[in-house]
Amino acid sequence: MAAAALLRGAVPGRGGPARCWRLRAAPERRLAQGAGCQGDDPGGAAAWACFPLAERALVRVRGPDSAPFLLGLLTNELPCPGPAGAAAPPLRARYAHFLTVQGRTLCDVLLYGLSELDEAPAFLLECDSAVLGALQGHLALYKIRRKVKVEPCPELRVWAILPSSPEEAGGAVPLWEQANGATILTRDPRTARMGWRLLTQDEGLALVPRGQLGDLRDYHRHRYRQGVPEGIRDLPPGVALPLESNLAFMNGVSFTKGCYIGQELTARTHHMGVIRKRLFPVQLSGPLPASGITPGTTVLMESGQVAGKYRAGQGDVGLALLRSEKIRGPLHIRTSESGQVAVTVSVPDWWPMATK
Repeated sequence: MAAAALLRGAVPGRGGPARCWRLRAAPERRLAQGAGCQGDDPGGAAAWACFPLAERALVRVRGPDSAPFLLGLLTNELPCPGPAGAAAPPLRARYAHFLTVQGRTLCDVLLYGLSELDEAPAFLLECDSAVLGALQGHLALYKIRRKVKVEPCPELRVWAILPSSPEEAGGAVPLWEQANGATILTRDPRTARMGWRLLTQDEGLALVPRGQLGDLRDYHRHRYRQGVPEGIRDLPPGVALPLESNLAFMNGVSFTKGCYIGQELTARTHHMGVIRKRLFPVQLSGPLPASGITPGTTVLMESGQVAGKYRAGQGDVGLALLRSEKIRGPLHIRTSESGQVAVTVSVPDWWPMATK
C-alpha cells in the first residue's frame, strides 16, 4: 500500500499559506471473483475482472462539423483517432463534463474517437443511461444548422476491465488498444487505477485474456475507494461543480482550449487557485441503516460543526463533498435511528501531491 499522501491546499507560488494534511491513501484491494470465467484458465487464476455496465449508454456524434460542435460544449479536448484503415489506430479516450450555462455539471462522459469515415469525424459519448435523453436534447439544442448527426448507439455494450489484484496491474497479461467496427478497447482516461474500457457488440469476456466476470458491486466499491465519481448519483446534474468533483485530477478539463458552455466559473475558480471543497473517498464504520446513508446527509465534526455532505456510495464506502480544512479530525454522520456512523477520509495515492 502506498505511503500516506501529502496534499497542499493552495497553488505553490501564489502567495498565502498552503494548507497541508496527511491522510492514509485509499487502499488497493483484490477484487472478488465472480462465477463466470472466460474459457479454461490453465494458470488457475483470472488476471482481469470484467464488469458489464448496463447503467452506461452511448451516443454517436458524427459529421463534418462534429469536432467544433463538441469542442464548444465540452470541458476537454477531443480524442485523436487514427486514420481509417490503419493497422494499429492510436485510439485515445478522454474524459469530460458537459456543463450548464451556470458552470455546474450536466453530466460526465467518456469520449471515444472513431476512425474517420469518408473524411467525416465521428465520436462516441459514454454517459449515464439515466441522462441519455437529456444529453441528446442538450446536443440538439446547440446543434442549430451544423452538419452533425446525433444518434443513440444501443448495439454496443460498455464494459469496465480491472486487474483482479494489484499484483496483476503491472501487466502480467497485457491488453492492447484496438478499434474496429464492433470493438473498442482503450485505457480509462481518468486514472490508471480504473483500468480499461471495452465497447463491443460481442461477449466481452471472449475478448479479454484470462478475463472473469466480476460482481458489479465490486466495480463500484473499487472506484469509490479510488475517489472516482461516475454518473448522476455521484455528480447530481445542476448541483455538482466540476473542479470540486476533481475533474482536473481526472484529466477532464483543458484550460487552454477554446470557449465552451459554462466555462466562465470553471476558469475563474482555477485561476483564483482556491478550491475549498472536494469529493473525498470515505469509509463508513458503525451500524449502517438498512437502506444505506441518504445522499446529502450532513457530515459532522466532533464539535458538531458541519464538514460537508455525503454524496453517494456502495455499502460502507462512498464519496463525500467535504471542506478540505475539516477532514483531519474525527467525522461522523447521525442516522435516522439516532445512531452515529464514523466517517474516515482517505486521499487516493494517484492524486497530485500539490493541489489547488
